[in-house]
Amino acid sequence: MATDRVQLYDTTLRDGSQMEGISLSVEDKVRITRKLDELGLEWIEGGFPGSNPKDAEYFRRLKDVQLRNAKVAAFGGTRKPHSTCETDANIQSLVAAETPGITLVGKASLYQVREILETSDEENLAMIADTVGYFKKLGKTVFFDAEHFFDGFASNPDYTVQCVATAARAGADALVLCDTNGGMITRDLVRAIEAVRQRVPGTRLGIHCHDDAGLAVANSLAAVEAGVWQVQGCINGYGERCGNADILTILANLKLKMGINVVDDEQLARLTEVSTYVSELANLSPDAGAPYVGASAFAHKAGYHVAGIMKDERAYQHVAPEAVGNVSRVLVSELSGQRNLLMKLQERGIKFPLSQEEIKALLELVKQKESEGFQYEGAEASFELLVRRSLPGYKAPFELDDFVIVERRSHTRTGTGEMLAEAMVKLNIDGELHHTAAEGNGPVNALDAAVRKALLAVHPRLAQVKLADYKVRILDSQSASGARVRVLIESGDGNGYWTTVGASTDIIEASWLALADSLEYGLTCGTPKE
Repeated sequence: MATDRVQLYDTTLRDGSQMEGISLSVEDKVRITRKLDELGLEWIEGGFPGSNPKDAEYFRRLKDVQLRNAKVAAFGGTRKPHSTCETDANIQSLVAAETPGITLVGKASLYQVREILETSDEENLAMIADTVGYFKKLGKTVFFDAEHFFDGFASNPDYTVQCVATAARAGADALVLCDTNGGMITRDLVRAIEAVRQRVPGTRLGIHCHDDAGLAVANSLAAVEAGVWQVQGCINGYGERCGNADILTILANLKLKMGINVVDDEQLARLTEVSTYVSELANLSPDAGAPYVGASAFAHKAGYHVAGIMKDERAYQHVAPEAVGNVSRVLVSELSGQRNLLMKLQERGIKFPLSQEEIKALLELVKQKESEGFQYEGAEASFELLVRRSLPGYKAPFELDDFVIVERRSHTRTGTGEMLAEAMVKLNIDGELHHTAAEGNGPVNALDAAVRKALLAVHPRLAQVKLADYKVRILDSQSASGARVRVLIESGDGNGYWTTVGASTDIIEASWLALADSLEYGLTCGTPKE
């Protein structure tokens, strides 16, 4: 939902992926791109195609992806000192990305130019002008990220403003002022923005904040109040060191607190879903205390708080949780738990006639499973199966009777080789016992192959179901090698994706539980509705 007042620009796939512990696959990046597009963001920074093969492959894949709301920008630096854009390999990798937008980062601090870039003041200005102008001639939308702008302004405001003014004269569509080190307090940040507006009038400004002083979101909102047009940030505040400004918090505050309709109401209601989706793909635990989208954002425990919200939820909630796709929870409350369960059934479009006693029993089952390490927030296919299995008359398409995994090294003439796994399974399908065996490059792969060998003869459409992602999370690391693990498996059938979960102290068993749910869901429920 484009607005001329404020434009949202997401950099999760580039700046966010530089966070410690994050490693996104190309497929992860494509899926996140689609999810951000659904959220209604205007620009998505896809990555730095000149920095690594993964990002280059992402931009190749992106050419076949149709987006409804967002445009994608490729990120890169200005040309190297004493070179040309035509001969600079990084510049040419941006050209090859074939994106409508280019985001160029250039030094805007005299100290950084002389000591880090090790070039002259004049050459840095020439690099900015040449590179911005080069891409404008190619018809690109160009955003100039003025790196270290605020630190540079504090020490030498004249040169720093000269850098952004040079980019503006070369045709930059927006000058993005970067708090690269994340140390600016709000007062000084606003003062610098006002100085740029006076000295470079008529050019749109952007803001890019890091959270090293805990002020990234506050500074971003203050920048909007000071007249900034584009706001950059990352989903869940991911990013280097202490992270970037959380674009989800910014989005919610802009719409709900400042009345700026950067997305429509339906898109706003997907905020929590997007947060959870990205955290699962990043294989990071969601931040329960995250504003608006955290599991604890609307959770109530104190007795007088609970008494208040039972009368009116506004008593201890600053916004309606449903507005951002979250739910209000009363901790250690049977009534609240049943309500949450009913809401989840409604969200999934499950219209089974469950009695009050059945709902209560299902709630106890969910609680029991979660105490064992299962987590259904990011594995809704497993949740739906849990509900279906609790209903009278439900018949699973197959049941595992037993399996054995054997691992060995494949020998070659040189005496070396890779590890191979062989799985032998007994599977009950419609009352008939099937014995199969298969090899794989690991125990999960072998188990998957052996089960499919038995199932495909009876359910040929299972051939369309492919395992798309596999993640393992240790739940209690203090238990060392005896720790309980949670396995998440994402599967697809060419029309959509679903995620299943398994948990155990045995990683193979946890994998099997997630794998079995994946196959059963594919056979009984099909592709979930978009």
